[in-house]
Amino acid sequence: MELRHLRYFLAVAEEKHFGRAAKRLGIAQPPLSRQIQALEGELGFELLDRSRRRVEVTAAGAVLSRHAQQVLTAIDAGVREARRAALGETGRLAIGYSASVALTGFTELLREFRTRSPGVDLVLRELPAQAQIEALVGGTIDVGFIRGSVTDSSLASRRVRREPLVVALPVAHPLAGKQRISLSQVAHEPFVCFPRALGPAFFDLLMRLCHEAGFTPHIAQEATQLDIVSLVAAGFGVALVPASIRAARRPGVAFVSIAGRPCVDLFVAWRGTDFTMPVKHFLEVVQRLGVGEHPREDTG
Repeated sequence: MELRHLRYFLAVAEEKHFGRAAKRLGIAQPPLSRQIQALEGELGFELLDRSRRRVEVTAAGAVLSRHAQQVLTAIDAGVREARRAALGETGRLAIGYSASVALTGFTELLREFRTRSPGVDLVLRELPAQAQIEALVGGTIDVGFIRGSVTDSSLASRRVRREPLVVALPVAHPLAGKQRISLSQVAHEPFVCFPRALGPAFFDLLMRLCHEAGFTPHIAQEATQLDIVSLVAAGFGVALVPASIRAARRPGVAFVSIAGRPCVDLFVAWRGTDFTMPVKHFLEVVQRLGVGEHPREDTG
């Protein structure tokens, strides 16, 4: 039994006339009659009573009609859902991000994507950079926002933001009122920093900047990025952080620009061999809006 046989049978059962059913189906009447006869022959019982002027459905035909309608309705619904999935209108998209990325631009990005693809379920996971890379490779997230370069060969990436770094200082610090300082001015200060294992590329960038300024920072305390600002406010030391951290508005902390305006790049990353339609559509939104107000630039 083929689906077309069920569609032919339902058309005749609903029209109660072979000629009208054939016209509705867009086929000639003789082939339609032969197809229904073939179906009845396969089943071993009659579906239609042809003894009257108007075709009537037999008791067996009425039972099959109900089930056939359910089958065809389910198949049509499945085809529609499959088509939407193929177009990227449905599915699931897991996004990794760091806490500081969520402070600026990220909300607008998510809102725009949800407007464009309302049928895609978004799963958000706050993760440090290295954990995002591992989650991307492992397939537990589909897209990540990572500070510092992405070197894993299985991942593709694009730079979406270049953000200046600033020095976070306790408000009582003598340099807190300055508009701009050089890194060498905090060379002898204790530093609060995140563990290298959480974001090797970003950590190495900060260390390189300090070395270029003529010193190796003394890391007195380690913490996650937003906790770093709280520890600075508590007087544990100073810290180098992305300028977007200022949006957290943590009392007790002053943020001072750095001479030479050193910057850190923010990348959006995804699995290069697993380019699903939801990922494609999300990257298009990222390309159009960026993450925050800074210019976007491809890295390949």
